[in-house]
Amino acid sequence: MFKKILKCYDYKFIAALVVLSLIDLIMVYSASMVTAISRYGVSGDYFYKKQKLALIAGFIIFTLAAIVPYKIYQEKAVLKILLGVAVALLILVLAFGHTAGNAQSWFKIGPIAIQPLEITKLTLIIYLAAVFANKQEYINDLKRSILPPMLVVLFICFLIILQPDYGGALLILGTVAAIVLCSGISKKSILKISLLGVIGTLVMLAVLLVTGNMDLLFSPGRLARFTGFLHPFENQQGDGYQLVNSYVAIGNGGILGMGLGQGIQKTGYLPESHTDFIMAIIAEELGFWGVLLVLGLLFFIIFKGLKTAIKCRDPFGALLAIGISVMMAVQVFVNLGAVTGLLPITGVTLPFISFGGSSLTLLMLAAGILTNVSMFNTYTQTYKSQSVEQAYIRNV
Repeated sequence: MFKKILKCYDYKFIAALVVLSLIDLIMVYSASMVTAISRYGVSGDYFYKKQKLALIAGFIIFTLAAIVPYKIYQEKAVLKILLGVAVALLILVLAFGHTAGNAQSWFKIGPIAIQPLEITKLTLIIYLAAVFANKQEYINDLKRSILPPMLVVLFICFLIILQPDYGGALLILGTVAAIVLCSGISKKSILKISLLGVIGTLVMLAVLLVTGNMDLLFSPGRLARFTGFLHPFENQQGDGYQLVNSYVAIGNGGILGMGLGQGIQKTGYLPESHTDFIMAIIAEELGFWGVLLVLGLLFFIIFKGLKTAIKCRDPFGALLAIGISVMMAVQVFVNLGAVTGLLPITGVTLPFISFGGSSLTLLMLAAGILTNVSMFNTYTQTYKSQSVEQAYIRNV
């Protein structure tokens, strides 16, 4: 039984993940070594060591998630625990969180920083996939199938906006939209949900206005991101500083790059060189071909996830694969949009590449779940039997 199971894992997906992780370690070290010394007063390999520990923990989590049957997440008790923990963390971070990047979105426990948003993103994917999979028989009855989970989503987005983290809310809404569109509902129901989304947005704006927190949304710092994005060269030393230096890094790299470790912008010109703007450093040091390699691996992982969703016969597994794949795709799109000036800077990191322990470990967990969905799907289609799958679930 286990020999059959092992044959059904997607080793090309795992290999792409391993290569991407090695690039992650190399580029985090290269992009952060000057910043670590000059800006934070720590050793040059400080961020590299932290990322390495997060990656080791991530691969352990990935292995466990790839082994544990994904259907366990569909259990009501598991869903209640996951959702309860996510909401509790979002509320607690508003009261006791650490402020970084103008947002109170982190818990700091000694040297460890935890971002509840990362836990929330995956939790919502699991929750919505389970809800819509369980309600397939009456999926177009909006009061019973759509309204309750959408209210949960709006409440969670409201908590995230209060931090304020608009990039995180954008990621969640994009992922939720993809899951809803693929849940099997009719076009008429989609229009009704869109209307509900507009009403929910207006309600949140009204609450912010009544509570006197509207300045969180339209603060000078928030508006500066838009002015810097629209006219970066008009204020190169102010709002447009980061984007202009991102352009310089990309231009310096050209086709072949300046060479690994030889980049200039990471020496103090590009503030977030190892996090949000690490792709600019990759472009500067590894050139067009380095960027193409990283994007190729990311798109391969996303493509494999979507392919798994298309082939999966289990509604829960299919929606789970769609949610995880779209979450990664939206995050890649928003990050690259900020680096290239196509979108405002929102602080969204590049999956599997940017520095960040919370993001990396949760992405590894998501990739492990995706691997498990793919394995079970391949197994059931190859051996045409449910008995061994059920035995495997009981044994695990």
